[in-house]
Amino acid sequence: MHPMLGTIMVYARDMQRSAAFYGTHFGLQTTGEVVEGLIELKAPDGGASILIHQAAKSVKLGQAGVKLCFHVHDVEAFKAKALVQGLAFGPTHQANGYAFANARDPDGNAVSISSRAFRTAA
Repeated sequence: MHPMLGTIMVYARDMQRSAAFYGTHFGLQTTGEVVEGLIELKAPDGGASILIHQAAKSVKLGQAGVKLCFHVHDVEAFKAKALVQGLAFGPTHQANGYAFANARDPDGNAVSISSRAFRTAA
């Protein structure tokens, strides 16, 4: 059996604010309860879960070489919905048969929406 990515740890200054961000904008579900120092968010339709962990004061947020990429069918439609909810994505970029756009979470961590997983073979 091969290892499977199941959880992504996100460090946050305000755990509740970050949990609300991922719940509101990306549909992840959580009770918001801190258990063992973590807030767990689960994707209702499968996929990796996110654990929000309290960041130490010494941690430099928004500087890590990691980006959370969320799969969406329609980048422009998702951007429009997110903007109504208060999240502005940058410009939409076109790549090899798919589109993507970038934003940041409340702690400056990079997040992206991408239609790459849904592109069709040429």
